[in-house]
Amino acid sequence: MKAIERESEFSGIPASFSVRPATPGDSGIATDLFNRCSLEQLGHTEFTAEDLDHEWQSPGFDLAQDTRLVFAPDGTLVGYVELWATAPYVRMYSWGRVDPQHRGHGVGTSLLQWVENKARRRLSQAPEGTQVVLVQGTLSTDLLAQELFAIRGFSLARYFSRMVIELDGPVPDPVLPEGIVIRPFVRGVEERALIRAISVAFKDHWGYVQRPEEEDFRQWMHHIDHDPEFDPSLWFVAMAGTEIAGMSLCHNHLPEDPEMGWVGTLGVLRPWRHQGLGLALLHHSFREFQHRGRRRIGLGVDAQSLTGATRLYERAGMKVVRQYVNFEKELRPGKNLATLDLGA
Repeated sequence: MKAIERESEFSGIPASFSVRPATPGDSGIATDLFNRCSLEQLGHTEFTAEDLDHEWQSPGFDLAQDTRLVFAPDGTLVGYVELWATAPYVRMYSWGRVDPQHRGHGVGTSLLQWVENKARRRLSQAPEGTQVVLVQGTLSTDLLAQELFAIRGFSLARYFSRMVIELDGPVPDPVLPEGIVIRPFVRGVEERALIRAISVAFKDHWGYVQRPEEEDFRQWMHHIDHDPEFDPSLWFVAMAGTEIAGMSLCHNHLPEDPEMGWVGTLGVLRPWRHQGLGLALLHHSFREFQHRGRRRIGLGVDAQSLTGATRLYERAGMKVVRQYVNFEKELRPGKNLATLDLGA
């Protein structure tokens, strides 16, 4: 694909650099860029082209409108940014990378300016009178990115942690509240009920914004139907009769660590909290991973979780191994629709 006519946001990068949107055939070079950054920051790769292809095919995501790539004169991809904006468009998310060998050319600044302007052009899609923010995240150790965010008017909003446990011995038997059973979810039957239960459980997650039900359903079904790594036998539901009381949705491994199982989504609905169900779901998941030969299990968590998830994971034997930090910039003042506390 040819470079587009240079947009004003990119006037600060060298004239010999070119800019264009991503195309489906770019997942390989984009993954290479992401992994060059990961090698510098973490010492290992994190991404695969297959996962990126799946992500780029998400409902509502438009490569031509929502991405920009920056190329050096020799044709090497050196910068990338993407914007994620879904209804009700009050919290938009951006993610980007700049090649470590091409910092200092204005690439990161230009990409950040482009994605902010792109988000501002979508303000009219948010409900009238609501606050709209743009969210950026990075590793807590990536001080250059944090400095850039601060210069561009972003403020530190929240820390998130990756926690890991090494299974050195037998996993305790899950201790379930009376009347609760844990089993794999039934594909083709329980999708809508499970997706609704996830939404209800995560209303108490800091920063959560309720999406329209059908939008939520479309996004989850894209994952269920098209993710090659999706394994329904690792999606567990805690049932109280015919009601879903909680869930633990797991993945057999992470691209960056094929030996680590991953708990992608763990939640308990309010009526069943403080009864040990969260710990029981964890132990059930750990036992299944151990049965499959996984000895290392990880998950991500809000470091200041409103529901006390971090303390739960610590009780289960998990430890923080990495931290991320989210920055936010208010694009429009108004009523904040996001969950900030458990007052509701």
